[in-house]
Amino acid sequence: MDGAKSYHHKDLRSTLLQAAEAELIDKGLEHFSLRGIARRAGVSHAAPAHYFQDVDSLVTALGALAFGRFRDVLAAAVAGEDPAEDLVAIGLAYIRYAEAQPDIFNLQFISDRPNREDPDFKGSANACFAVMRGRVEAFACQNSWNAEEAEDLAATLWATTHGLATLFAINRRRAFAQMSDAERYQTFARILRRLVQPKQTVSPLKSC
Repeated sequence: MDGAKSYHHKDLRSTLLQAAEAELIDKGLEHFSLRGIARRAGVSHAAPAHYFQDVDSLVTALGALAFGRFRDVLAAAVAGEDPAEDLVAIGLAYIRYAEAQPDIFNLQFISDRPNREDPDFKGSANACFAVMRGRVEAFACQNSWNAEEAEDLAATLWATTHGLATLFAINRRRAFAQMSDAERYQTFARILRRLVQPKQTVSPLKSC
C-alpha cells in the first residue's frame, strides 16, 4: 500500500491500545492524547477515531484490558488447596501488581477518565473481585460461616488489600518504603492472614 502500514481491524485496535499503555506509562494521563498515541503507533492522527469515539473511550478500553490482565494475575495466585492461604496469596499478588504498574493501577481504580459503567470495563473489573470472592466462599464453607459473614470478609479483605496497595504502591508511605522487600511483604502477609482466621470464642477482656 505505497509503503503505508496496513492493519487488520483488530490488529490496529490492539496496536493503538498498546501504544496508549506505553504513552500512559511514559507521559501520564495529564499529557495523554489521541495524537500522541497515533504518533507512537505509527498511524495517521485520524486513525484512532475509527475505533474510539474520543480519548476517554480509549482510556476506558485500556482500563478494561488492564482489568483482564489483573484478573489473570490474581487467578494465578490461587493454589486451590487452602482457601485462607489462597486469599493471602491473592492479596499479595494484588499489591505486587500495583507496585509494578502504578500508572495502570491508578487508571483502573483512581482516575475519573474511564467510563466505569461501560459494560466491558465493568465486567472486567467485576471478574477481578470474583476471583477473591470465590475463595472467600470456599473459606466460609470450610469454616461454617454464614452468607453475611462471608460478605463482610470479602469487603474487609478487598478494602485492606486495596488500602495496602495504595499506601505503598501509589503513595509510597515511609513506614513501608523503609522496609526491605522481604520485610514489607512479610508484613503484608501477616496483616492479611489475621483476617482469615477461623472464628474463636472471645474471652472477656482482662483489666490491664
